[in-house]
Amino acid sequence: MKRYIRQLITVPAILGLIFTHSSLLASYAAIAPNFTQSLTPDTTNVTIKVGDVLKNSLNTGDSHGYSLNLESGFYVYGFANQKSVDVVVTVFGPDNEKMGSFDGPARGRDAFQITTKDSGIHRFEITPFEDSTGDYEFKIVVAEPSAKTPADKVDQFMSPFTGDVPGGVVMVMKDGEFIFNKGYGMANLTYDIPFTVDTPTNIGSTSKQFTAFSIALLEERGLLSLDDDVRKYIPELPDFGHTVTLRHMLSHTSGYREFLNTLAMTGRSMNNDMTEEQLIRIVQRQPELQNIPGEEFNYNNTTFYLATIVVERVTKEDFVDWTRENIFEPLGMMNTTYRRDHKHVIPGRAVGYENGDDGTFHEVEDLAGGKGPGGIYTTVNDLAKWLRNFKDHKVGSAATHEKMITSNVLNSGKPSNYGLGLFVNEYKGQKYIQHGGADVAHRSMLMYFPEIDAAVVTQSNFASFDGSIANKVADAFFEEYFETPEEEKASDDTADETEKTAFEYDVTKFEDLTGRYELVVAPGFILTFSRDGDRIYTQATGQPEINIQATSDSTFTLVGVPAGLTFHRNSDGTADSLTLHQNGNHVARKVAWNPSLDEMASFTGTFYSEELETVYRVVLNEDKLELVHYQIADPITLTPGKEDIFAGGFPIAEIKFLRDDNGNVTGFEASNVRSRGIHFKKVTW
Repeated sequence: MKRYIRQLITVPAILGLIFTHSSLLASYAAIAPNFTQSLTPDTTNVTIKVGDVLKNSLNTGDSHGYSLNLESGFYVYGFANQKSVDVVVTVFGPDNEKMGSFDGPARGRDAFQITTKDSGIHRFEITPFEDSTGDYEFKIVVAEPSAKTPADKVDQFMSPFTGDVPGGVVMVMKDGEFIFNKGYGMANLTYDIPFTVDTPTNIGSTSKQFTAFSIALLEERGLLSLDDDVRKYIPELPDFGHTVTLRHMLSHTSGYREFLNTLAMTGRSMNNDMTEEQLIRIVQRQPELQNIPGEEFNYNNTTFYLATIVVERVTKEDFVDWTRENIFEPLGMMNTTYRRDHKHVIPGRAVGYENGDDGTFHEVEDLAGGKGPGGIYTTVNDLAKWLRNFKDHKVGSAATHEKMITSNVLNSGKPSNYGLGLFVNEYKGQKYIQHGGADVAHRSMLMYFPEIDAAVVTQSNFASFDGSIANKVADAFFEEYFETPEEEKASDDTADETEKTAFEYDVTKFEDLTGRYELVVAPGFILTFSRDGDRIYTQATGQPEINIQATSDSTFTLVGVPAGLTFHRNSDGTADSLTLHQNGNHVARKVAWNPSLDEMASFTGTFYSEELETVYRVVLNEDKLELVHYQIADPITLTPGKEDIFAGGFPIAEIKFLRDDNGNVTGFEASNVRSRGIHFKKVTW
């Protein structure tokens, strides 16, 4: 099930809470190495050279270590090919400091890239993910001095996507001009077509800014207002007692359910095309809004699809035609279009690929219903023209562009860090606007730094491509413009004191804080905190363990991850909640409940949702509950959280059982962050 979760919609991706190390690159390449050093697996005492393949097997609880002597400033790329076991690769430096954990798809090659800081023995530890067992292969592909120039650094970042493998492209601009623009790997493996700067590729949710810009242009032309009720244009939508405006829709604050997550609960394939009538029916069947409009940010594809319907009804034109005539052609973006559906032919497009179970690549279709929330096929050369428009305003006024890149303000008065179809953030002292994209296999990232007129775009047709490459590219080219983040500056200024504080922390005190904590904004997303001797660490749902370091009795940092934790301690030293400081402040509450087998048996039965017209069975399999749907291949294991609440997986992250006055289970509410509180009634079929 893990591989499907990663393909579609994960809780970390939804929240921006990426515990995984920033250099994660779950992908692979076949590169002929030209470096020879010995590699010794600690468990088998077999020596291999860089480029050789070591075959091995893992059982639950095993840990295989491979050691490589490296100089400082070396770039290393390798992978574990997961033949029949899902593994986690963890890299340790000469001082046993953890350099990163890498955990990609459940099968195929789990790739890693590191740059060494110190000379000495580096250890690559292979462990099974959870209770997985089976065979794997391990290989160090490249070990060479780290590149010095920005262009050469990009070549190293992209080495897993170079050669006869799914590829990508990297484009960098400064003051409206290209300073780097290069394709890597293949756009089509069947016909050996390279991925070039002129290859149209699916940019997924990076498309949202164009949909939002369409509405903003219509406001500029006096044809609508962002503060109009959406029902003015789509009266078929229900009146939920609160006005949902176009601004709410384009800033992810509407309260509507997210249609992809909702449909996933029915077991429907995400590759089936979606009509606007079907989309409207999904909203019509929603019993109430998930939140008061403007009250909270909850990333939502439904509203961007609805926005395309608004454009069509206001302009009396087809949305795809209107955007071509009013945005793309005026900007000279002649290789850019929305893909209407799976039958729509895009000449020369990059085909999407994912890792296959057999170590090869599998071709995959795009998500259905992409037009609006996603669905644009474009090239980096065309996106360069779009980026120039942020400054020269060839299409759309300066005021319209300012609306796009100004953060929306929630009802509470707090900024959401999202404008109209664009995230608005700060990166190392520079304001930057950005939006990533992830279709089933295609990946995209567009970031623009308006104060220095600089931009980075990355695109790929591989599901295991990592969007954080864009940040590394920005660091390589624009380091002189960036400040050290405040938390890093504070850490640098007090490095000795911080190390002293961490060293003097009594880890036995952490016993009072261990346990499972559930994020309030992401039901079913659990942070588990543990202690093993002098080691204290955390593990987020579906992610590898990460060491943490104390900065006080209540505050901690995550090693190798730009995130912090504050436990809200009680007078006795325990904690009932904490705050995760990563892309904002997110409260998590402690959960503690361990039902007996008899208690778990009371939850079993058949459950039906009238809203979704779908059925799930809850079954007891030995000592655990499972959620079963006939169209979903693998049962969803249910993990106890708070009383009557279980964490699941995809497509149902949490279920909350409901009881009558006599304590009998009558149903449950299913949630997966973007779609919450969907009711299922217990039936006796």
